[in-house]
Amino acid sequence: QLQLVESGGGLVQAGGSLRLSCAASGGSIFSRVVMGWYRQAPGKQRNLVAVITTESSTDYADSVKGRFTISRDNAKNTVYLQMNSLKPEDTAVYYCRAGPYFDTYFWGEGTLVTVSS
Repeated sequence: QLQLVESGGGLVQAGGSLRLSCAASGGSIFSRVVMGWYRQAPGKQRNLVAVITTESSTDYADSVKGRFTISRDNAKNTVYLQMNSLKPEDTAVYYCRAGPYFDTYFWGEGTLVTVSS
């Protein structure tokens, strides 16, 4: 089992930056699972933002390429999302996900990011 806790959300003006963190606890599997950031805007479905593999290969949604960077620190059991050049359309609740681990995915509770124009 893993518990994931996101932090770092808040209100920022367009063009600004935020860094989200997702801390994992409750297990020793962090370094062995893929980690991802997802987001869900009001009235919309939850979509993948960025993913990082156990070998630290990364992939991004087209809408955030060149602006967002995902990274992980296995020693701290933490994954980060550096968000630069933020736009109002980036406003959403951002969720951290771990897995799959034996067909199981773990989710955090989310952190709200609001970008004002």
